[in-house]
Amino acid sequence: MTTRAVHPSTYETHRETRRPAPALGTGGRILRAVALTATVPYLVLKTAWLAGSRIGIPDGSVLLDPGPFLMAANAVTVAMDACVVLLALLLTRPWGRRVPAWTLTVPVFVATGLLTPILLGFPGQLLIRALGFGAEPVGEAVREPFLDPWVFNVVYAGFTVQGLALAGLFVPYARERWGRRWQGVTGARLPSPTGVVAAAAATAGLAIAVVYGYWACGGAAGLGAESVAAYSVERALVSALHGTCALAAGVGAVLLARGGAFAARWPLGLVWIGAAAALSWGSWMLITSFGPQLDGGEGPSAAVQLAYADQMITGLLAAAVLIRFLTARRPA
Repeated sequence: MTTRAVHPSTYETHRETRRPAPALGTGGRILRAVALTATVPYLVLKTAWLAGSRIGIPDGSVLLDPGPFLMAANAVTVAMDACVVLLALLLTRPWGRRVPAWTLTVPVFVATGLLTPILLGFPGQLLIRALGFGAEPVGEAVREPFLDPWVFNVVYAGFTVQGLALAGLFVPYARERWGRRWQGVTGARLPSPTGVVAAAAATAGLAIAVVYGYWACGGAAGLGAESVAAYSVERALVSALHGTCALAAGVGAVLLARGGAFAARWPLGLVWIGAAAALSWGSWMLITSFGPQLDGGEGPSAAVQLAYADQMITGLLAAAVLIRFLTARRPA
């Protein structure tokens, strides 16, 4: 009778999936409660609007008579914010360790992308106001707002708290479940096709970073008249952040593809955050650019839509490199 040896890596893989989840500490319970609580303002407001309420909506706003597109957008965004509740539970409950990796990482990737620019931009905008640069656009007076100012502060404060809480929950979860994937250095160079994809991501990321940087500095080429008139320091900050995220995705993709002695966690972090932000926001803004504008103004120009598409493509290419890198480090 012969006994077949079991490869250690096979044993490690099974042990990883069957290992019981560590007990959730006080800090984790607090972060979970914070994440769940932070979803309440947005969910309540959106649900109220879907039910016909006009809370936070001033007279003359297009939201007082929403069409099918706005109703659908509200329903989608309610579902998206409700996913934060599910993610907070997945990351803190024992059954969250048993879900397949992709069913968790995909929504976390999207959440990272949507929340990162808000997490950085909203506090930055508050700082800009505190320093006295003001929130008014440089051009002439703009149209009546479609939402009361307090709505933005409440909603974006909630998004900021969600981002911080989810990051605090996901990092220890990922370290416990997949920590071996980013330990050590980047190692061997990835196959040549992956290098080509990484180079394309870097090129696209650099291009969009230049474009967004130009608009952030007040450049008007490619923008509609209303966008030029609505320029402000706060809007410039948002443009700069989107350009920076796209550039980070491209740089991180190249570092992962070329390998070497870089600590793997740094380029992985660049690609994860940068690609998530570029892909999520590029896709979202491109899709919504074809619908009615919430402020009732002109839609994005063709140049702006091309920028959204470039942003989305950068995120896709960098994400492909990320997946290839992590797949190459999977246990045999």
